[in-house]
Amino acid sequence: MASKASLTLYFDGNCPICIAEVHRLRRWDQHDQIRFIDIRQPDFDPTLLGVNLAALNRQLHGWTSDGHWVTGIDSIIAAYRLTGQGWRVAPLHAPLLHRASQVVYRLIAQNRMRISRLLRLKTHPSCTDSSCSIQFDSRHWHSTPGRH
Repeated sequence: MASKASLTLYFDGNCPICIAEVHRLRRWDQHDQIRFIDIRQPDFDPTLLGVNLAALNRQLHGWTSDGHWVTGIDSIIAAYRLTGQGWRVAPLHAPLLHRASQVVYRLIAQNRMRISRLLRLKTHPSCTDSSCSIQFDSRHWHSTPGRH
């Protein structure tokens, strides 16, 4: 079934902070606007996207329905807007706050596993050493990039 998602987010399924954010976004996504793809799934192939796994691993990437990449904090802003939570990130539109949020995002992304441990966040119970399985219904969850 073809999705009408406005944004496809590529996230690190080994990252507890990332998984927590995916769950939050999924809960808010009442209109099926976002598709989630775990870049740690064994069948994930980034070559079809024109971006390498190292880049995807450095920061959250989102592919918009009109064919543009949004990365880092901009992918979070896009996801929050689509889920009706844009008010939470509205201050980040101010140029100075946007630049500051980009720096903070990069620091968090670079240290996401350490921060997860400090916050005592755990991975999903169905995690293995190589990937985690997040169970969404088939309308929202895809582990391969060819379905957008």
